[in-house]
Amino acid sequence: MKIAIMQPYFMPYIGYFQLMNIVDKFIVYDNLQFVKNGWIQRNRILVNGKDDFISLMIQKDNFNLNIINRFLVEDFLSQNKRMLRRIEGSYSKAPFFKEVFPYLEVIFLCPNKNLFEFIYNSLLVIKNLLNIKVEFVVSSTIDIDHNNLKSQDKVVAICQKLEASQYINPIGGTSLYTKDFFEKHSIKLNFIKSNELIYNQFGDEFTPWLSIIDVLMFNSKEKIQEFLQEYKLI
Repeated sequence: MKIAIMQPYFMPYIGYFQLMNIVDKFIVYDNLQFVKNGWIQRNRILVNGKDDFISLMIQKDNFNLNIINRFLVEDFLSQNKRMLRRIEGSYSKAPFFKEVFPYLEVIFLCPNKNLFEFIYNSLLVIKNLLNIKVEFVVSSTIDIDHNNLKSQDKVVAICQKLEASQYINPIGGTSLYTKDFFEKHSIKLNFIKSNELIYNQFGDEFTPWLSIIDVLMFNSKEKIQEFLQEYKLI
C-alpha cells in the first residue's frame, strides 16, 4: 500500500493532487503547528495577467497551536464572498468558469470556521470533482506517539501503523528523508516531481504553478486527468 502525508493546503497547486492521485491513503495533518502566511492559509491565482495571493483570514491566537485549534475570523463568510467576487472578476471569461464556479461557492461558503475542517472540506470537494479515488485519513486518528516522534521517525511510524509498503513525498523532501532509513524499516521511499505543465491563460504569457483554481478554469476534466499523470517518481 502507498501513502502520502501532507499539511492541509488551501486550494493547492496541481502537484498536490498528483500526489493524492497516486497513493492509496492520503494522510492530512491536523495535529501539526500552524505556520502563518504559508500554503495552509493562502495560494495564488491569476489577476490581470499576473499572479496574486488569495488568503483565508485567521483569528489571532497562540502561535504554538496546531492547525485543528485555529479558526477563521468571525466574519469569514463575508471575507470569503469578497474572495469569490475577486475570483469571478479574474476568471469570468475563462472557458470552464461556469462549470467550476459553483464548486468554489460550495468550498468558500462552507459555514465551518475551524481552519482544518474548512480546508479538509475544500480538499474533499476538489478530490471528488477530479474523480480521485484515494482514501483520506486524518493524522490524529492514527495511534502513534504524536508528541515525541519527529521527522523520519514519525513518518515511518505512520507507515508501519497503516501497514504501508511505500511512502511518497513531494520532491522538496529530499533534504529531509533518506531512502536508506526507510529501507531499514522495509518501506520504499519515493519523491514525486511534477513535469512542466503549460496551458493557455487568456493568451498571455504563462504563469506556472498557480492554485488548482487556475487549472480548473482553463482546462477540461479530461485534460486535468492527463495533467495528473505528468510527473516523475524519483
